[in-house]
Amino acid sequence: MALEILMPALSPTMEEGTLAKWLVAEGDRVQSGDLLAEIETDKATMEFEAVDEGVIGKLLVAEGTANVKVNSAIAILLEEGDAADATVSPAQSAAAAAPLTHEASAVDAPATTAAPAAAISNDGTRIFASPLARRIAADQGLDLAKITGSGPKGRIVKADVSGAPATASVSAPPPMAAGLPSPASAASVEALYQGRSYKAVPLDGMRRVIADRLTEAKQTIPHFYLRRDIQLDTLLKLRSEVNAGLEARGVKLSVNDFIIKACAMALQSVPAANAVWAGDRVLQMEASDISVAVAIEGGLFTPVLQDADSKSLSKLAVEMKDLAARARSRKLAPHEYQGGSFSISNLGMMGIDNFDAVINPPQGAILAVGAGKKRPVVSEDGTLSVATVMSVTMSVDHRVIDGALGAELLDAIVNNLEHPLSMLA
Repeated sequence: MALEILMPALSPTMEEGTLAKWLVAEGDRVQSGDLLAEIETDKATMEFEAVDEGVIGKLLVAEGTANVKVNSAIAILLEEGDAADATVSPAQSAAAAAPLTHEASAVDAPATTAAPAAAISNDGTRIFASPLARRIAADQGLDLAKITGSGPKGRIVKADVSGAPATASVSAPPPMAAGLPSPASAASVEALYQGRSYKAVPLDGMRRVIADRLTEAKQTIPHFYLRRDIQLDTLLKLRSEVNAGLEARGVKLSVNDFIIKACAMALQSVPAANAVWAGDRVLQMEASDISVAVAIEGGLFTPVLQDADSKSLSKLAVEMKDLAARARSRKLAPHEYQGGSFSISNLGMMGIDNFDAVINPPQGAILAVGAGKKRPVVSEDGTLSVATVMSVTMSVDHRVIDGALGAELLDAIVNNLEHPLSMLA
């Protein structure tokens, strides 16, 4: 029997990818666990393993092919005695799809060759379901919005839809906010610049995901903004002293490391603000998992420092340096950049005085950090002096954190940074 090998979904946000490199050739015998190919997702380059054993009958997609849709056939796997040009029935195609979505069995898969498009809930958020689960739901008239997923991170899998009661009617989902212009609107924009010289730059997978997520965030999240100035002179003096002691260990703390620690500790002191939006509820997290924006060519990553509240500054510095390096080479695993309840975006190191950052859903807030600069300040006794001052702006999701609670959180962050010895205790 011939089976199709399908383009896998290697992350929850992946809808298409680039087949960067084949690690097998036609005629090669493979077993479960053998590496088949390297796949470039919107975030990283990952290796793709075989699930079944057999002989590679035909490679359907050439190396370097971009925009390969998830669940489209990329190769034919033959069992002993199959012809190289063997055709694959729709039922076999569905059976081949199931292992790639970690389903237990695909023997009873519906006889359709492609899964329906990803479902959207009534509030406009995407419903994560495996391709097999989407096919079963479509065939049985099930509303995925009314089904609780038991898979990883709430993903709906075959077991959740098998035997589920059919709904009387499934309303059409609202359209997703357009993160990209349609071909017609793209043409109309180009028409505005007819006769002018320009270079059309196609969007890669990462740029498309960034466009979609930022559009979704600004259209669906009720942002509000809190701003504070922070005096850094005490922190800078302490940092210099600590770095002198860490020099023999090859560790050097940055101001950003102190900001990460300050935010993590603040979330512990204001636990109601350590929360994320989950559609019909708010999830209050126990540990402080901090996402930090890292700029890379063509986009950005937000690697997550888990349990940042319980780690020392030196450990955070070493971990952040490693995550940033692997982010820039696109070698992060999905679990290293997904999750978190709070983000930090620091453009101060690039000379930016202040800015407003866009919240990273489903997180409740993000801190935009500006540059520390010498400024005149008025002391409590009314005298004028000069201090190193850093401006920060916290963007807050009003569904998760109210104004007073957000102010309390930002005050805790400021207090930690202006009294940095408390972070060493």
